[in-house]
Amino acid sequence: MDQVVINDTTLRDGEQAAGVAFNLEEKIAIAKFLDAIGVPEIEIGIAAMGKAEQQAIASIVDLGLQAHLLGWNRAVIADIQASIACGLKRVHISIPVSAIQIGAKFQGQWQLVWQKLKDSLSFAVDQGLFVSVGGEDSSRADEQFLLDTILSAQEWGASRFRFCDTVGILDPFTTYDKVKKLVTSLSIPVEMHTHNDFGLATANALAGIQAGALSVNTTVNGLGERAGNAALEEVVMALKHLSKMDLSIDTRRLLEISQLVATASGYGLPPWKAIVGENTFAHESGIHAHGVLQNPHTYEPFAPEEIGHKRRLVVGKHSGRHLLSNLLQQHGIILNHEETQSVLNAVRQESMQKKRSLTTQELLSLVAHTQ
Repeated sequence: MDQVVINDTTLRDGEQAAGVAFNLEEKIAIAKFLDAIGVPEIEIGIAAMGKAEQQAIASIVDLGLQAHLLGWNRAVIADIQASIACGLKRVHISIPVSAIQIGAKFQGQWQLVWQKLKDSLSFAVDQGLFVSVGGEDSSRADEQFLLDTILSAQEWGASRFRFCDTVGILDPFTTYDKVKKLVTSLSIPVEMHTHNDFGLATANALAGIQAGALSVNTTVNGLGERAGNAALEEVVMALKHLSKMDLSIDTRRLLEISQLVATASGYGLPPWKAIVGENTFAHESGIHAHGVLQNPHTYEPFAPEEIGHKRRLVVGKHSGRHLLSNLLQQHGIILNHEETQSVLNAVRQESMQKKRSLTTQELLSLVAHTQ
């Protein structure tokens, strides 16, 4: 399989999440971080939004990053001119391709969609730009109309087609079938753009790649409109471990960039968030903790160090004697069987009252009180 390209859109679709607004410094920091860990392409904004966005895009262009930088546009020549004015050499042109979207935006005039695409795409190609064309709502489009549209875009000079599951209604099996048909019919690469409305964004992105898509949109932490997008950290680690695909991305800094974006967006993560959640490598259950102490592979799919994380063994309602004894020994406390059981009973009681696991200090305090 050819190399799959990550095209991260945290700075465009990620920022479109309700309530999120990155300032200039945050946008620059995120772009530099994505570049530093080896993300090869970054969608950095929408120039047509106005002066503030244009300043941010131009500032990122001026950083001289290794990553290819892409700007999002409607099929409007003025949008593309705004992108060019910011110094962008790559543009994405989005057009609606489903009946419901064409009906809402072009009163059902599909010929007008094609005309606007041809005009804007031809203009961009004439300016020497790399042009990605995106089919908004591809997943709900008539398959023949979608294919005809992409073949026309390919003929008019598009360099790539973005298959958009705009409202996240696909499952991995349907995704594979739809994308496979496109891949076999096109000479330009297909890019996956998946949304998480049914919790399937990452699964659908992976299914598209299995079907032959060579590019995939991601956002850090899955940030994005409504329920979000396919998460960078999930896609990268799944491709690395499940598909044995090396994307040359420094995964050891994934936790760090996750925390940067969480802070900049103002939205934290649930502890159980895949890959980067606080509890991803936390073990409380007696059976699990005992297994991990013997061999981490028993209950961890990969080492926490791979993403810059750390393993945590915590005591709480579900803990057993092995874990408790191990944690106490780390503090020079060795108890006999009866003493250990007494402390364990106290731990479980305290944990149930607090409705959480206990801190190290709380554990040591319990030990002192039960002796």
